[in-house]
Amino acid sequence: MVADRLTDGVRIGQLLASEVSGNEGRLRDLALADADPDVEPTADGALAYRIVRAGDGDGGSDAEAGDVGDAAVVAEVSLHPDRVRIEFVGGGDAESPEIPEVVAAAADEAGLRVRPKAVRPPRTLVFVEDGAQVKRALPVLAAVVDAF
Repeated sequence: MVADRLTDGVRIGQLLASEVSGNEGRLRDLALADADPDVEPTADGALAYRIVRAGDGDGGSDAEAGDVGDAAVVAEVSLHPDRVRIEFVGGGDAESPEIPEVVAAAADEAGLRVRPKAVRPPRTLVFVEDGAQVKRALPVLAAVVDAF
């Protein structure tokens, strides 16, 4: 068993970005956008990138180039010194009214810390607190993709 845990927010964010951008399975319609490679983690969380749904199944070539364009924002990923916060957006419209509930259920099932955010439209926060938890975040993203 590994004695050390990866608790560097920057590295956890990089691992998550790699998993999302390299996934050819259920997450193939997701892409990264607005990535800031020089972002420094802060106690409140600094926005590192957005995860967008390209919508046409081509992997989101425009979104990968960093332009959100017509792509729907699925989540915003922020870096803290010792963790990553994934803030799932969506819900409150006819297209995705149940996203906060879907995220909360999937994250809870995956064993991730989850918290609702009382704003309009509602958002759900999921915390990835070590590198091993990155894999647990993928089913949460898949559940959101399935809900669209």
